[in-house]
Amino acid sequence: MDEAENIENPEEVGQEAAAANDDGGSEGQDGCVDPADEPDALELAYGEAADLKDKLLRAMAETENLRRRNEREKTELRKYAIADFARDMLAVSDNLQRALSSVGEEARKSSPEMDQLLEGVELTQRELQGHFDKHGIKEINPLGEKLDPNLHQAVVQIEHLEAPHGTVIQVMQPGYVINDRLLRAAMVGVAKGPPAAKPADEATAEPNAPNSGHNVDTQA
Repeated sequence: MDEAENIENPEEVGQEAAAANDDGGSEGQDGCVDPADEPDALELAYGEAADLKDKLLRAMAETENLRRRNEREKTELRKYAIADFARDMLAVSDNLQRALSSVGEEARKSSPEMDQLLEGVELTQRELQGHFDKHGIKEINPLGEKLDPNLHQAVVQIEHLEAPHGTVIQVMQPGYVINDRLLRAAMVGVAKGPPAAKPADEATAEPNAPNSGHNVDTQA
């Protein structure tokens, strides 16, 4: 009889198990989150690290571009800082050249004082030219070259039967560049050249050939 009393009713055991399953299921839906749905902490860390690395690379690239731009600006400043001053000094060079060109060789030989004076002017001009060379200032003397609008300023056209059209045949004022930048354009005269020859087919055409098109009366 004691063993019989210890044996529980199978129906009651089934009902209790079902109730336990119902409680566990409701708790899973209400309070607990499926671990499979939670993001992996390692994946989050990798994502954050990749984002920080991308931002770091972008910042480093911007810093490098800024450094290069500053270096380029500093280089250009060193090369062209004296451009305005050099442009003003070109007038001094022109005046020295005019002074030397104004005195002929005979007048120079006939007067020792004049010869000494011109020697001083020549020394001054050579010294000035040496400073020009030191700072990258070079003269443009395009005699015999093709006209280049970027470096030359054509002020006159001269009839010339031998020089090709557009060739510089006279230099009124030399030009100058500082390094690779134009400081002053050269004032030049260019050859106008002979008139362009007519095409061979037009030259050999009969002058009195009938016009194949419609004749237009231009008289009122």
